[in-house]
Amino acid sequence: MSSVTFETQRAALADVVAIPVTPFTEDGTVDEDAHRALLRRLLEGGIGILTPNGNTGEFYALAPEERRLVTESTIEETGDRAAILVGVGHDVPTAVASARHAREHGAQMVMVHQPVHPYVSQGGWVDYHRAIAEAVPELGVVPYIRNAQLAGARLAELADACPNVIGVKYAVPDAAKFAAFARDAGLDRFVWVAGLAEPYAPSYFSAGATGFTSGLVNVAPSVSLNMIEALRSGDYQAAMKVWEQIRRFEELRAANGSANNVTVVKEALASLGLCRRDVRPPSRPLPEDERAEVAAIAAGWSI
Repeated sequence: MSSVTFETQRAALADVVAIPVTPFTEDGTVDEDAHRALLRRLLEGGIGILTPNGNTGEFYALAPEERRLVTESTIEETGDRAAILVGVGHDVPTAVASARHAREHGAQMVMVHQPVHPYVSQGGWVDYHRAIAEAVPELGVVPYIRNAQLAGARLAELADACPNVIGVKYAVPDAAKFAAFARDAGLDRFVWVAGLAEPYAPSYFSAGATGFTSGLVNVAPSVSLNMIEALRSGDYQAAMKVWEQIRRFEELRAANGSANNVTVVKEALASLGLCRRDVRPPSRPLPEDERAEVAAIAAGWSI
């Protein structure tokens, strides 16, 4: 294990970490052609890392064979043009099987979704991630943290046992908590990815993040890349100009407990003729009267 440094994987995480959508056909199945076309658009737009089976990809609404399909077509379509960070989760055996499947098909990393079990102890959080990370020691492992109670010391404990835990997707909506957590876990030990996308990226970068996740990137890759360029050069004024540009879109996604998080992205893509607007329960398509606003925002970006 000590010979594996994960330098390439670490470098790949310090970027716009795209979370592609999973488009559906009229009969409700995964639209593989539209999916591949959207992936090509991201790659041609300059995106360097893709997360199949992320939340914007409707991970929890996909059947196991659909998750495998999404993983395989993402890896095939991408080739060596970008790094692949496959989302895994659910019960431990399912997560381990998904991680091994990702490894067999050539992925370099897995992102472990926040456990949705109603009872999560901090030690149990370590045990869950450790079981997955130990099953795929050759892959970089990135825990997705949405739990504000989790202590940074627990992440350090996990990485002591599993040196392949190399990055963190931190998605607690509190920049001060993020700054403290990262320092308690080891600021330089992990690649810190702002897991709440562009709205939180400037504040999280100021506290030590070097990458951010994005669903908006499906619609306008150049907008997300503009933001990371500004943040990398420490130009927070320029980053906040982009922030103002994306603010309304992201507010629509975040409203009502993120009820329309994926819906708004797919609506924007549908307005550009790139895929159908269909989402699966418990998400729901946007009501007719809200579609025009999303279309207008998307049209403004594509200039």
